Amino acid sequence: MKELIELLLLFAKCGVCTFGGGYAMLPILTRELSEKRDWVTEEELADYYAVGQCTPGVIAVNVATFVGMKRRGVLGAIFATLGIIFPSLVIITIIAALIEGFADNVYVAHALAGIRTAVCGLVAVTVLNLFKKNLKSIFAAAVAIIALCASLFFDVSSVVIIIASAIGGITYAVLKEKMNGKEVK
Repeated sequence: MKELIELLLLFAKCGVCTFGGGYAMLPILTRELSEKRDWVTEEELADYYAVGQCTPGVIAVNVATFVGMKRRGVLGAIFATLGIIFPSLVIITIIAALIEGFADNVYVAHALAGIRTAVCGLVAVTVLNLFKKNLKSIFAAAVAIIALCASLFFDVSSVVIIIASAIGGITYAVLKEKMNGKEVK
């Protein structure tokens, strides 16, 4: 029970401290889950983000569910998921109740502009860290460039890009192993 409460509180802390969605949350989750607690590796967290991107729902919720499932099974998934969504639910409820009085407030508008700018910086850090940790070969760099171009210039769905990349990765591994004379495991 202690670890279930720890999952709930950890993800609630991440949920309350993060604006801008799942990508902005990645540096906090990396620090809390990989560096401080060693609950998941950075590679596993990157995998959770990749799968969370192409599955229905919010990335942060999906990642919390995956981590909770890994730590404590179904109950862990439930507690982690509740932890990540509860702060947002409370904050959104309060904002919805007060929005009429604050919507035109110049200070609120400036605060939100500042938050949006900070989120851009957090997302940039996340992208740079993902590049550093995952682009370890010419193949990986090529996949990243193709995915970027497909998304930017051809408006290809993220789901299609991720599925195509997975198929490409499997094909690459099989061909590489066959060229080296090894059996693919």
